[in-house]
Amino acid sequence: MERARAYLDHNATSPVRPEVAEAVAHALVALPGNPSSVHREGRAARSAVEAARAKVASLVGAAASRVVFTSGGTEAANAVLSGALRRRGLAAPSRLLIGATEHPCGLHGHRFPTGAVEVLPVDADGIVRLDVLEERLAILAAEGVVALVSVQAANNETGVIQPLARIAALACQHGALVHSDAVQAAGRISIARNIFSADAVTLSGHKLGAPKGVGAIVLGEGATLEPAFLAGGGQEGRLRAGTENVPGIAGFGVAAELALAAMPAESLRLASLRDAIEAGLRARAPDAVVFGTGAERLPNTICVAVPGLKAETALIALDLDGVAVSSGAACASGKVSRSGVLAAMGVDSALSAGALRVSLGWSSRQEDGERFLAAFDRLVSSLYKRRERAA
Repeated sequence: MERARAYLDHNATSPVRPEVAEAVAHALVALPGNPSSVHREGRAARSAVEAARAKVASLVGAAASRVVFTSGGTEAANAVLSGALRRRGLAAPSRLLIGATEHPCGLHGHRFPTGAVEVLPVDADGIVRLDVLEERLAILAAEGVVALVSVQAANNETGVIQPLARIAALACQHGALVHSDAVQAAGRISIARNIFSADAVTLSGHKLGAPKGVGAIVLGEGATLEPAFLAGGGQEGRLRAGTENVPGIAGFGVAAELALAAMPAESLRLASLRDAIEAGLRARAPDAVVFGTGAERLPNTICVAVPGLKAETALIALDLDGVAVSSGAACASGKVSRSGVLAAMGVDSALSAGALRVSLGWSSRQEDGERFLAAFDRLVSSLYKRRERAA
């Protein structure tokens, strides 16, 4: 029998929670109706969708009426970053200001013309340069240009948390709109206080232990999407046509409810486990570099590199040793390449080529961290022995 593995790649996808699996199975069997139908079966499906909508809204401190379900975080971000986001009293945004360390679904999935996009620089810890943002917003406002600012709540590779409240305050001061990709932050830290100075927030269920293939846009008060980003029927407030994914949405609702109920105790638990792993990494590899430590980070994320250790070599060795981690965003289709996030932070290319991401979640336990550190110890011991022989 295969030894138990240590799964430490929750930022890529978090295993489905048992309670979520039960909710999905129930919906598949017991809710056969189309939620747009008026008969009993349709009304039962509609009730499940609306119950889930309320749970997802509670996760980010919003009203249920502001939640629009999508197929995932990428679709949600693509829809918002299309020029369709509006706020009452403002013209449509014609300029996109987007952080240099954003997820590819934002940096490459937006639909603004190339000449209408400005990439905001970040500091060495990956925090958006607020001085640059303020300067650009002031200039654009003076020119009568409505801008859309898009910044993650927390980075998927480093876990660095952005100062969203300050970013939103600057945007409001200069008549700009704000979108935040909260895919990694929601359910891991409490974001309700800061996030709803934003006009739109995007979420993904499978980062919380829900099934893959369901996400959401949460619109701020006074914000809407015009025109509908998927045209057809009248689903999702006529903003996103297509029959709702009832089992996926039901699972998303349960995952959101469980994540919200577990905070802040779960955040503290994961932060303790993260810190223990980081201490173990430094003890075994004194020259290891952990990125983003000068900023506030998610409690579950470590991005680390050891000089001379290549990510591809490390990933294969760790996998064979029963440990699953990654080298960055899973959306790179299995490729191991230099991180655009670390490049934007000014990290040397040779060092960033070895960056590994360890990300914890609801199923992570102390023994997972111990197994990872034991495997890491074998990996770096081999590296140091090669160095000694070459010296």
